[in-house]
Amino acid sequence: MQFASQHVEMLQDVPFFRETGTGPGVVCIHSNASTSSQWRALTERMSPRFRVLAADSIGAGKSPAWPANRTVTLRDEVALLEPVFAAAGHPFFLVGHSYGAAVALIAALSFPERVRAMVLYEPTLFAVLEQEAPGQPAANGIRSAADDAARSIRANDPMAAGERFIDYWMGDGTWKSMPEARQAQIAGSMHNIAGWAHALFTEPTLLRDFAALDIPVLYMLGARSPASTHGVARLLTSVLPSVTVTEFTDLGHMGPVTHPDVVNEAVEAFLQRN
Repeated sequence: MQFASQHVEMLQDVPFFRETGTGPGVVCIHSNASTSSQWRALTERMSPRFRVLAADSIGAGKSPAWPANRTVTLRDEVALLEPVFAAAGHPFFLVGHSYGAAVALIAALSFPERVRAMVLYEPTLFAVLEQEAPGQPAANGIRSAADDAARSIRANDPMAAGERFIDYWMGDGTWKSMPEARQAQIAGSMHNIAGWAHALFTEPTLLRDFAALDIPVLYMLGARSPASTHGVARLLTSVLPSVTVTEFTDLGHMGPVTHPDVVNEAVEAFLQRN
């Protein structure tokens, strides 16, 4: 199964990525409203034994902006990252969080022979929930949050969009407790919210297709995460043939950011075993 992006090929866009360390290649893909810098602690931890490549996705950090004239898909994200995958060598490991974990899943399906093993922290592939039962309660919370945030963007209020987005994922009041600089960074990314939601809810890959991913997968989730990611986990872990599931009792959806030491220890141990 090979995916391509006409936009990426035509414009020859090149993603920004950080590369550190020596050893087997590990490509890390960040969550929404974040950048490759999310993986700095993991990079520092693993660089003595692995070559870690952390990329900025479309519209994030120093990578190309989200195009105004077309709808971006997860397959476009994969196509943009092809230079990173090529630089990682063959085969390489994939690590993804949230939106980045959804991109990692589609990448692994695109070229399974190139992926040695994969670590996922709560992929937000909401399309599988829609395939199971459109409009089901597990998906309603994130759909409502994304719609509200997009409405705030249309009203030229990115701070309100950021607050709705962050408080959905991390709990009411989280936004107000954040430093102003972090709020500004997140608010600046919120113009992509409608595009993110469209890519995640409309991805055409069927749930059963992931049964073809016969590679070792570590699937991590937080017990305190919203119902949407637990619903996705229920479905994906039922079909991935070589999956190990780890649930962190005290973590939520942003576990890789709020508790990097806990998550990164599990990531490193899994990669060393595989």
